[in-house]
Amino acid sequence: MGKAIASMTGFARAEGEYAGTTWSWELKSVNGKNLDARCRVPNGFEVLDAKVRSALAKSFKRGNFHINLVIDNKHKAVQLQVNEDILQQVIPLATRIGNDLDAVAPSIDGILNLRGVLELVEEEESQDEANARLALIETSLQDAIEAMQTMRGEEGARLAEIASGQLDAIESLQQEAAKLAATQPAAIQDRFNKQLSELLSDASPVSEERMAQEIAVLVTKADIREELDRLAAHVAAARELLENGGPCGRRLDFLCQEFNREANTLCSKSSDVALTTIGIELKATIEQLREQIQNVE
Repeated sequence: MGKAIASMTGFARAEGEYAGTTWSWELKSVNGKNLDARCRVPNGFEVLDAKVRSALAKSFKRGNFHINLVIDNKHKAVQLQVNEDILQQVIPLATRIGNDLDAVAPSIDGILNLRGVLELVEEEESQDEANARLALIETSLQDAIEAMQTMRGEEGARLAEIASGQLDAIESLQQEAAKLAATQPAAIQDRFNKQLSELLSDASPVSEERMAQEIAVLVTKADIREELDRLAAHVAAARELLENGGPCGRRLDFLCQEFNREANTLCSKSSDVALTTIGIELKATIEQLREQIQNVE
């Protein structure tokens, strides 16, 4: 038994905190022909964009990803400090104006309430602290990727179960068609006899060569054994891909195209209502299978 198949649809979230800074990663993925990532990170964290793409490429083969990083510094420690430059301008001005107007000298709280005199300043972060925070953010990213892998794997298991049931249905229809095909020689003979009667009713004689041509056309048109054999082979190949697992979505999609080609040929060759009905059911089941396969990585 190989590696399980995975869906291309998933969502994951991972959070972290360090020295008053909190962050959260959100990853969303949907089906896509290739691996494509759209990453949004805050200003100052652009270095993470390349790391995100590299990490995704190591873990996934296909899918359209939307990655968002939100960072919150609200809980980071801040200090209240005096803006000395502004204070040194305010004090002489207040003193001079007070003297000119013979007014009461400004109070300390009055001065401190002036805009710009007091400031809230975040504590300076050392390079070591910045590196430690960045490393933890990258760890959270890996946590989110692993959660995404788990979710896509669980969804892949459900897809595999559905696809397996649809392959069973295709195989059952193929076997029904094979039983009807076994009765085709008698039907061909009956049709030929009727056509031969029509040809003989003509005044002109019918050559043996013409009769042989008519027989060959009827037999070739009605023979669906090759299509049924290929259908059986495609079912076996699809089951093997599901069993082996891994990124097999492209090959399964190709097999769906082959399934559809055989079903179309079967319908075009059919001159029997029951066989045509089976062909139509085959096409409907193959389309249902294809819809599921579109989401397999």
